[in-house]
Amino acid sequence: DTEGLLRIKEENQKHYRRAQRHQEKKEKIQRHNRKLGDLVEKKTYDLRTQYEHLANLRRTHILELTSVIFPIEEVKTSMRDPADVSSESDNAMTSSTVSKLAEARRTTYLSGRWVCDDHNGDTSISITGPWITLPNNGDYSAYYNWVEEKKTTQGPDMEHNNPAYTISAALCYATQLVNTLSLILDVNLPKKLCNRQFCGENLSRHRFTRAVKKLNANILHLCFSQHVNLDLLHPLHTLRNLMYLVSPDTENLGR
Repeated sequence: DTEGLLRIKEENQKHYRRAQRHQEKKEKIQRHNRKLGDLVEKKTYDLRTQYEHLANLRRTHILELTSVIFPIEEVKTSMRDPADVSSESDNAMTSSTVSKLAEARRTTYLSGRWVCDDHNGDTSISITGPWITLPNNGDYSAYYNWVEEKKTTQGPDMEHNNPAYTISAALCYATQLVNTLSLILDVNLPKKLCNRQFCGENLSRHRFTRAVKKLNANILHLCFSQHVNLDLLHPLHTLRNLMYLVSPDTENLGR
């Protein structure tokens, strides 16, 4: 029994020495992990700082681009309310009908509900200058109506102030701006749309509306990537959505 007790004591001493070595290894690994944790925290802070610097640089480039080359602003138009014109042409129309027409004109279906839009019809959004504008309500039917009318009308086109020209020019500039913004922000666009899509030959109604839908989808994708307030966006307001995107008030522009 004494010899067995001595053997057990020797084994316990070996286990104790081995446990000490394991404890030293454990402490060494913990120190290494703490050192790596501090390094990762420092690298994360440096990365976050670089992201902020990159965001500020992108923001500066975008604001310079939209102030010098592609300025976008709201333009007041001198259009008269159709309700007022109708009331002048038809003396039998009651005042209630006039007010209802005016109210219907200023109402827009947005996000599943009808909302009042005082800008609908009496303003437009310009790009690169006040002479190149798009209707604020997203109605570009003047373009393909002009194209269809031109197919049936023979002779040279002398109507230089046709709104179809300004619509195609504005959409062309908007496409160029969106493609440039995607490069600056490093955001892949969901729809492929060339800069020359709205230039050159006259587009049919199907091709025109398809290209406009692609442009609007790309603009909304950029707005979503920069966390633009969703309450401000409308799927048909091409230049207005762009204006909200590149506005200096957009806090996350450049992220």
